[in-house]
Amino acid sequence: MNKELLDALNVLEKEKDISKETLLEAIENSLLTACKNHFGKADNVKVCIDHETCEYELYAELTVVEEVEDPVSQISLEDARAIRATYDIGDIVRRDIKSKEFGRIATQNAKNVILQKIREEERKAIYDQYSAKEREVVTGIVQRYIGKNVSIDLGKADAMLNENEQVKGEEYKPTERLKLFILEVKDTTRGPRILVSRTHPELVKRLFEAEVTEIQDGIVEIKAISREAGSRTKMAVWSNDPDVDPVGACVGVNGSRVNSIVKELRGEKIDIINWSDNSAELIENALSPAKVICVLADDDEKTAQVIVPDHQLSLAIGKVGQNARLAARLTGYKIDIKSETQARESGLFEEIGYIEDYMEEDEEEFAEDMIVDDEYDEYEQDAEDMSQNEDEFEEEEMPEDSAEEETNSDSEE
Repeated sequence: MNKELLDALNVLEKEKDISKETLLEAIENSLLTACKNHFGKADNVKVCIDHETCEYELYAELTVVEEVEDPVSQISLEDARAIRATYDIGDIVRRDIKSKEFGRIATQNAKNVILQKIREEERKAIYDQYSAKEREVVTGIVQRYIGKNVSIDLGKADAMLNENEQVKGEEYKPTERLKLFILEVKDTTRGPRILVSRTHPELVKRLFEAEVTEIQDGIVEIKAISREAGSRTKMAVWSNDPDVDPVGACVGVNGSRVNSIVKELRGEKIDIINWSDNSAELIENALSPAKVICVLADDDEKTAQVIVPDHQLSLAIGKVGQNARLAARLTGYKIDIKSETQARESGLFEEIGYIEDYMEEDEEEFAEDMIVDDEYDEYEQDAEDMSQNEDEFEEEEMPEDSAEEETNSDSEE
């Protein structure tokens, strides 16, 4: 029987992740409970279990007295000397207790104590396991809808994907596998309650940490991230190694790394930009793919004025203001975007003294625009210049040619 008990404890330890010592402690408590139910009290009952062989000894310690008042804890001198002749008043006598003598109720109570302990330890083990994974990403299998919430099987425990943590437009089918972000693990009387999310920005961050080896090695860091789940995410990255391109590391060869994450997020667009300690440069990068003329950032007020070309205004703002909104969340600045025309009409260029710099920096771009706009006029001007140059050239060369002709004529004569 002890071998069977040992085998059962080993199986429970492996399957339920409950230590054998804890289970043996539960058995000790169950035996004490059974003794208390059988004898009325168990203050003088001792249980000794060998944790290696599961051999156990159950006995009661009885005090030797002349006249027995409490037969549960006392023994007469005559009965004690019947066991051993050397016993005297005040000595302690051990009397073995046979567990087979317990009644049905005492046995059932002992069983319930063991089962209760197993359930408690199982819940505790699951709670410890998933509380350690809080703020991490796990893989779960969709079980069923409970109202508008979704029950997710995480293996040893069930999690709940609430309606407000679901991406709008996503449908979850039974047996479908999902990547989920563990928001919170609560310890309740019914076991751990695990709340997961598909909308949290940290989900994207953890997916990149798992996919990009440079992030795992600490070479590339994710400095900031903003997300509108199901639509677009902006992420700013930084490299501690000047030879490593942080954006390229996250994108991967032919976009392999970012594409796997986009696939997991069911087509959500991801903008990866370079982080900068310069707030103006960071804001300019955050507004990509829109091109920016200039950024005027106030680090104290956390505000920024951004000027973009007229044809880039809608791109900078984005659909329903999404691009500007995500850029503001990413940088932590309140961003005011104006077109070039709006800036000129409001005198913003003159106010910040940026016109000359802007003209010098973009001189080549303006030159190209002038060539495109006045191409025909310049062509005509070039033709006139060339014609004028040819006339001047002929006028300068004519005297020499005439002299040669006169010389040739004289020599012929």
